[in-house]
Amino acid sequence: MITVLFSARPELWDDYRDLLTEALAAEGLDARLTRESDPAEVDYIVFAPNGPVTDLAPYVNTKLVMGLWAGVEQIVDNETLTQPLARMVDPALTQGMVEWVTGHTMRHHLDLDAHVKGQDGVWRNMDYPPLAQDRPVTILGLGELGTACGQALAGLGFPVTGWSRSQKSVEGIRCLSGEDGLVAALTQAQIVILLLPQTPQTENTLDADALALLAPGAFVINPGRGPLIDDAGLLAALDSGQVAAATLDVFREEPLPADDPYWAHPKVTVTPHIASTTRAKTASTVVAQNIARVEAGKTALHLVDRRAGY
Repeated sequence: MITVLFSARPELWDDYRDLLTEALAAEGLDARLTRESDPAEVDYIVFAPNGPVTDLAPYVNTKLVMGLWAGVEQIVDNETLTQPLARMVDPALTQGMVEWVTGHTMRHHLDLDAHVKGQDGVWRNMDYPPLAQDRPVTILGLGELGTACGQALAGLGFPVTGWSRSQKSVEGIRCLSGEDGLVAALTQAQIVILLLPQTPQTENTLDADALALLAPGAFVINPGRGPLIDDAGLLAALDSGQVAAATLDVFREEPLPADDPYWAHPKVTVTPHIASTTRAKTASTVVAQNIARVEAGKTALHLVDRRAGY
């Protein structure tokens, strides 16, 4: 029998206990799912950063640590982590992100706020949005989430440019990389969506200089990680009109403090880190399938390159 340790906050145990047990059985695995165990007996760890396990050194026989989150910035630098680490790639998480990004992209593209907030009895039918084909969108980050969002927007007719640290090829998306590619991706973009991983190299990717490259009156959408944006630079660009509006789902400090200027800024929409989340049912299947792969002698899926940070 293999032992699977579930290390996440207690309320998640109620969500995952039965679903993960069923998923392990469906893979034909003789597995014991538990919240407590002798570290030497643990074969696999299902991990969230807010769980009880922080020191991984005693888990000398653990074959794989599987994160429940798409991001791994809160574990990848853990010096006690010597086991292979897999990030969560969950079809439902991806679908949720596509829906959130598409919804807010269309909201800004169609200027829906002007109508929702502007019910003043004045009939204005001379202002209408451009077609999607005339609204260039740039996505920073072409991982699982960025690629899916980019292809969804391209399918709606937006000309989509994607930027990543290493060169990629994605159908329907103009793919750029490197420093020169970043400048080209941002220049005259009208909507920028941030879905990069959080690493020392990606911090403040969207700073004052980068924001100055955008088309005047551009929109910024960040469902990725808070530190990707230089907050002072974004606030200044909003105040000057270089950025018309920003929708932000992630922040350097969460929950966002009540006195943070983003809350009161008239051009900013704050959403409380809800762009997408891991769903217990589909995530349990992903975890069980990855364990089955390792038990069959195969390489685990979605392994993290710790040197790259994702």
